[in-house]
Amino acid sequence: MRPDSIDGGYSFKVGRVEGSNARMVDATHDNAMETTCDLLSRVSSPADVKSLSREELHELCRQIRATLLTYGHAHGGHIGSNLGVVELTVALHRVFDSPRDRIVFDVSHQSYVHKMLTGRAAAYRNTDRFGEVTGFTNPEESKHDQFVLGHTGTSISLACGLAKTRDMEGASNNINNVIAVIGDGSLSSGVAFEGLNNAAEQGGNMIIVINDNEMSIAGDFGGMYGPLARLRASGGTAQPNLFEAFGLEYRYVEQGNDVDALVTAFEQVRNTDHPVVVHVHTLKGAGFDEAQALANTHALPGDTPADSADSMTNDPADDTPWHSDHCNLSDHQPHEGQCEASHWQNPDVSLGKPDDPRKYYGKLAMAALESRFADEPGLVVVCPATPGSNGITHEFRERAGAHYVDTGITEQHAVAYAAGIARAGGTPVVCTTASFFQRAYDQFFQEMSLNRSRVTVLDFLGGLSGSDNTHSGAYDVTMFANIPGVTMLCPTSREDFLADLAWATMPQRSDGTVSPDNNADDNADVDKMPGATSNALPATSLRQPDGPVVIRIPGEPILAAERAEATYPQYVADTADTGTADTTASTIDPNGIFTPTDWKICHAGAEVAIVALGNAYPLAEQVVASLSAQHDIDATLIDPRQCSSLDERTLAMLRDTKHELVVTLEDGQLEGGWGEKVTAWYANNGWSGLANGGTAAGTDISCDNPRVLNFGATKEFTDRVPLTELNERYGLTPEGVIARILDALR
Repeated sequence: MRPDSIDGGYSFKVGRVEGSNARMVDATHDNAMETTCDLLSRVSSPADVKSLSREELHELCRQIRATLLTYGHAHGGHIGSNLGVVELTVALHRVFDSPRDRIVFDVSHQSYVHKMLTGRAAAYRNTDRFGEVTGFTNPEESKHDQFVLGHTGTSISLACGLAKTRDMEGASNNINNVIAVIGDGSLSSGVAFEGLNNAAEQGGNMIIVINDNEMSIAGDFGGMYGPLARLRASGGTAQPNLFEAFGLEYRYVEQGNDVDALVTAFEQVRNTDHPVVVHVHTLKGAGFDEAQALANTHALPGDTPADSADSMTNDPADDTPWHSDHCNLSDHQPHEGQCEASHWQNPDVSLGKPDDPRKYYGKLAMAALESRFADEPGLVVVCPATPGSNGITHEFRERAGAHYVDTGITEQHAVAYAAGIARAGGTPVVCTTASFFQRAYDQFFQEMSLNRSRVTVLDFLGGLSGSDNTHSGAYDVTMFANIPGVTMLCPTSREDFLADLAWATMPQRSDGTVSPDNNADDNADVDKMPGATSNALPATSLRQPDGPVVIRIPGEPILAAERAEATYPQYVADTADTGTADTTASTIDPNGIFTPTDWKICHAGAEVAIVALGNAYPLAEQVVASLSAQHDIDATLIDPRQCSSLDERTLAMLRDTKHELVVTLEDGQLEGGWGEKVTAWYANNGWSGLANGGTAAGTDISCDNPRVLNFGATKEFTDRVPLTELNERYGLTPEGVIARILDALR
């Protein structure tokens, strides 16, 4: 059963943004009080919420919802989740006394309403001020924000820590109630259950609010969601009760979008002396459908209005594929209920734009893998709850059937699960965002690498980007490439990406090789993709990977180059060459074995060598072309193709051919990254006079090595800094690189 009403009924006049100083148009309503008062502008702190009458409280909810709807069109963001918690957040600030009462929002993507009620409403109403707030809680913005968060499942653990210190310090501590707000999707994360376990043991005041909107990022997956559905269907009385099993008191609120019901529920548990779970049934995207008539003017061509009446289910036996509709993320008009498109709403100015790199290359990868499902029953795509943003469409998931597994927001489990599949002889491919993979670091070491598991990891959003400080992928190379036994590939084109994917996922054989015929690509779907080509591996003997392979999905610099330049890549290695030391390193070793870990010399020059990893390769092409045209320097250009080992043969060749300068480019953290390994290699190799132990005084010792310049990112957190600005900051521009090269050659 879906909630019967959203705050007693409402209608909207959704404002459009007209000019840089435009204000949101207030919501109107069809019940309660008639008012022209802009209540939201009067709210600068939770104390103002407490001073409102009941009628004004309802009006405030309506104005917040109207603000969110218009903000979504103008700015974009996690609009659906915030629409679902309008009444819940208003009720929290009505009843509790923040910041003395500490409210911790899990993930905190649903904290927009909280920010509006704590003095930051103008940042959602005035286009000139949109950049004043982050998309997540941040103590630097407000004393009402407890933590910088952006990942799932930790709110209960954080709340346990706050409560522990309060209880240990007693009256001298200024913390009163401690409240964790966590969604049903986040409960799939193991750390959430670790927090519940600790809360029950620790005791004392703690209120755990379960915001149950029957959705994760996509659908909810896992055995716990049957009992949750039965709790909803029974009004909270069904057994087994997951929370009571931990020894926690449990309360249920069906009308999760009724501010009066929520105020009553929170008043009943305020100042409790023991942990209490308040399970609240909310409607994700509440308000989208009321604004549907106006919102349809923003729909993409071919979109049809969604039937939201069928978008929520409370049937524990429901087996609708993927527990949601066919509204792929950012490709459809979001609507109320189980709608993937409501997880993240793009602003109107972005509608109709081509796929970003994550979706573009993700769709290519899924199409390539899908063509093999019929012949490879052990080929399985594993995704911890982030399919849509990474090009794993709803339609693909339905066609894939058992070849696709959404494990929920469980990166640790997903990697260990994949290692088990590989141990049994299967071919697992694990896909999610680089920053989310940080949560599975131990599994990468133990279950995956130590066991030499043939797991393929697709690393999305790796490298520099304009992401917030909780989702940056600038640290992925330092994480993956330093784990023993991991091969990390960084393809620089769609052709290389598909070839790397085919190599990494080739079926396991006991002799370590595979016939090229077993990897021929007859994928019609890939050929239908814009700009796609065959991903067949070279017609030679092939050597399968001897352990896990991480493939960094190409980023915006590569996709932009491929879309803009018909000749990209401009420099192409002579693949007929078998790898002589003074010309071109090859992907075919002297024994005729395919080795995608060898560096590829794309242009053989002299004096200067540019070695550019992954997303930095298009920049290197620009640098090489400019050095030639403007400075008469014919630089060597190298695509290393991977960052987990060094091609010592190529490094020695650069020294032996008298290159004076080697330049490494990478779009990730420099310290602990890849380029410094090149510097270290030259520092430890190639010193004449030492071969025979010549260290005595008077021995003629000289260094024949080239100088090395490393370009990359500073070790720092960055928050929503545009990529162009980051590149300028780190000198990752043609002008910046060339200036340092010329200075080094003087």
